[in-house]
Amino acid sequence: MITINKLNIQYGDKHLFRDISAQITPRDRIGLVGVNGAGKSTLLQIIAGTTETDFGVVTKAKKATIGYLPQEIGSFPPGRTLYKEAETAFDHVINMQKELENINRKLAATAPDSPQFSALLEQQGELQHQLDQSDVFRIQSKIEKVLAGLGFRENDFDRDCQSFSGGWIMRLMLAKHLLAQPDFLLLDEPTNHLDIETLTWLEEFLKSYPGSLVIISHDRAFLDTITATTWEISLGTLSIYKGNYSKYVEEKEVRLQVTRAAYDNQQTQIQQTMRFVQRFRAKSTKAKQVQSRLKQLGKMEKIEIEETNKTVSFRFPPAAPSGRLAITVKQLSKSYEDTRVFTDISFDLQRGDKLAILGVNGAGKSTLVKLLAGLIKPDSGAIQPGHNVKLSYFGQHQAQELSGSLTVLETMSFIGEDKTLTQVRSLLGAFLFSGNDVDKKVQVLSGGEKSRLALARMIASPANLLIMDEPTNHLDMTSQEILQEAMAQYDGSIIVVSHNRYFSDQFVNKVLEIKDGRATLYEGNISDYLERITKSRIELQKKQPPLSVSGPVSSSKKNRETKKAEAVRRQQKSQRLAPSKKKVEQAEKEIEKLEKQKSSLEQELAAPELYKDQDTFAEKSREYKDTERRLERTYLKWEQAQGEIEAIEAQFKV
Repeated sequence: MITINKLNIQYGDKHLFRDISAQITPRDRIGLVGVNGAGKSTLLQIIAGTTETDFGVVTKAKKATIGYLPQEIGSFPPGRTLYKEAETAFDHVINMQKELENINRKLAATAPDSPQFSALLEQQGELQHQLDQSDVFRIQSKIEKVLAGLGFRENDFDRDCQSFSGGWIMRLMLAKHLLAQPDFLLLDEPTNHLDIETLTWLEEFLKSYPGSLVIISHDRAFLDTITATTWEISLGTLSIYKGNYSKYVEEKEVRLQVTRAAYDNQQTQIQQTMRFVQRFRAKSTKAKQVQSRLKQLGKMEKIEIEETNKTVSFRFPPAAPSGRLAITVKQLSKSYEDTRVFTDISFDLQRGDKLAILGVNGAGKSTLVKLLAGLIKPDSGAIQPGHNVKLSYFGQHQAQELSGSLTVLETMSFIGEDKTLTQVRSLLGAFLFSGNDVDKKVQVLSGGEKSRLALARMIASPANLLIMDEPTNHLDMTSQEILQEAMAQYDGSIIVVSHNRYFSDQFVNKVLEIKDGRATLYEGNISDYLERITKSRIELQKKQPPLSVSGPVSSSKKNRETKKAEAVRRQQKSQRLAPSKKKVEQAEKEIEKLEKQKSSLEQELAAPELYKDQDTFAEKSREYKDTERRLERTYLKWEQAQGEIEAIEAQFKV
């Protein structure tokens, strides 16, 4: 258990945290929410121990382990491959193995009648028990499973970690935490830059995670799937809600109504008191009553309401009139050196259409929108904007590309040259940049502030085709919802790439899937697309070889034909399964043999008299290690063969 006891952090007159108290218990699934700047990441850092606080404020069980995935990840040491870096998640197991070897050497050099011998023997047994519990023989298969689930390919395993981009480095760090399985796993925006396929895998993995989870995420669908409790940080306080994010939103509205009523009652009481004070302040006969009421006001704990939290409020400018077609793409192809990104992509976008581009990371989504925006050139094919179409582009790294030396106001002035200073300030105000905020240098802004500034810069000039690559990165949930509403009401065309399913699902009416270098256009939103894909997979699994029948067929003949087809199908299935079943059978026999051999060797190594003969002891130790390695390889063979059986079973499943 982790306990937070009266956490209080104050900067000047502002309370980041005001006497926050809470507990994280085993198997908790907590979503941590709040507007940008509320202190979510800071609280996670304090729980993780990377940010210090007063002694005793955060306590945990002595043996409890904590894993923390921050939003920004540094690089890994050079010269280490992806697989080797992932393997470091099991350093504690490897260290136990080394410690066991060290104890074995000490036992060999210690006389059995020595006082130290029994203590070493006890340590040996405890370490051996821990190693058996750690499932040491399945380390390789676990690593391969998690890396594959997070989108890495087998040919990535031997690549140097430093050759991967920031998004993939984040995935590797996430993989290490998932493999290490700490008792408390703290994740700060783990879904950033994950494609839908990988996100779905992560959801399934976390559903069965054995420890506790505390997650910060701006992906509403992800929080709804994983979390069962919601912590909200607002105005320096922590409120706890039972249920996932959607239930939290419902409950919050109920609580807010109660708070508003209490606030209104308190304001009425304050106004009545102040009227009394102003009326009788000058009368000496009422002086004591006036002072008494002023003291009551001073002691009164003021109720604050949620509305004091600012939110983004804006609408896109009206789209200029254009032709029926917003953009036409014909046989578009793009490669980088010897790597093909995609080939012969063709589609039309009508005026007012809102298109989501989906695909795994590396499929070419960002490449496609850059081509459409004219930032890079295709190898072949044509992109033809419609009549009178003016496009505006928001890139995935647009916020990072802002000039740090410019102020907020200067950044906007360079873009909106046709706008007056009042208009520019008004637009910035809609994105929460007011007063002296406009004179801040970009380099001191937070990630969320930079994203809001980049969005404000995008809409500074009217357009009727918006091309947006991950526009919700670093935006809090409320800001996402307002941007989502603005995009739904926008009367122009939109092309959007976003890993946030809930965000895009609310306004798109078409989906372009990029897969294996090809593109397929689907009508409907993302939910429609996912439902169609799921149905297609089910139908493919159910599909049976067609029966060749000519002319009218009687009911009895149909039954005979069906039974015959089923018999053929069973025979085909049996033939396909036979080699894999044989592999499983051979592996199981070998595993049984090796486990007996290992158990026998463990008994021999535990015998005190063995350590008198160091040569025999060394030989038995080598034999034991060799047996362990062979057993691990056989386990892997069994898993691979079992996987083949499951795949074949799925193909023949009705």
